[in-house]
Amino acid sequence: MRTTKLLAAAGTLGLALSATPAFAVNGHYVAGIEGTKGPSLPPEGLYYRGYLVQYEIDSIQSDAGDIDDADGSVTAFANRFIYVTDKKFLGADYGMEAIVIAQDNDFDFARSSDSGIGDVFLGPLILGWHGQQWDTVFAAGHWFDTGDYDSTNPAAVGKGFGTTMLTLGGTWYFDEARDWSFSALSRYEIKTEQEDTERTPGDSWTVEWALGKVLNNGVEVALAGYDGWQLESDSGPNTTNAKMEQHAIGAEVTFPVKPLGAQLSGAVYTEYANKNRPEGNLFRLHLTKRF
Repeated sequence: MRTTKLLAAAGTLGLALSATPAFAVNGHYVAGIEGTKGPSLPPEGLYYRGYLVQYEIDSIQSDAGDIDDADGSVTAFANRFIYVTDKKFLGADYGMEAIVIAQDNDFDFARSSDSGIGDVFLGPLILGWHGQQWDTVFAAGHWFDTGDYDSTNPAAVGKGFGTTMLTLGGTWYFDEARDWSFSALSRYEIKTEQEDTERTPGDSWTVEWALGKVLNNGVEVALAGYDGWQLESDSGPNTTNAKMEQHAIGAEVTFPVKPLGAQLSGAVYTEYANKNRPEGNLFRLHLTKRF
């Protein structure tokens, strides 16, 4: 009875868990994974960044608030490769990137699960500008519909549609020593029509932010959060005017791993005031290594 109620509510609100990853607003990008200084492009070189993300679903939210409690989880390990070239364009450092994600979805409330390689992202354009006390980034790329998608399985790792993602963000350093910083990184997502359902998710905009302080021992601590809005209603058969929102606040710690010549960052977020989508808690680790 409870499962039937939750699934019916999800359909009524246009949550479409089969159409969107549970921990993104309504597209592909998962807010909160970059955190402090996310808009600051690193120096020339080849970088690997591995992300471990755990999202625990506590409830499903409507415009008015809780529909019901809902148990579920998403575990993802994302592999991101970034190459910053020695080339300049419009005064900016030029780079490119690729992301491949292994994902495990377990939606107890929907009695469905799936695991495998999700949709792949290719970003042929990253531009990074740098000043004495600021960094700015612009990027463009596309999430390709490469993961396995099943319209009858709410937990399918593939989303069944592609997403063009545009990125704009900046980091401001309050002092010349760059000990204090505030960063904001935004992603605008434009989706294609979903296979089988003929539905097209509406455009969305996500911002993740962090206020950070570097301590004397090199460890950086930050107050962090993310906010996301679906700007347009979904279009196509069996859609509604419901739009999704996602909000979270949390904390992040970043410290150097000197024996590996790497950097490790961890963050925890608690979501609040979500609309027409799941709500829960997100835990993230990422390790960055330059080659």
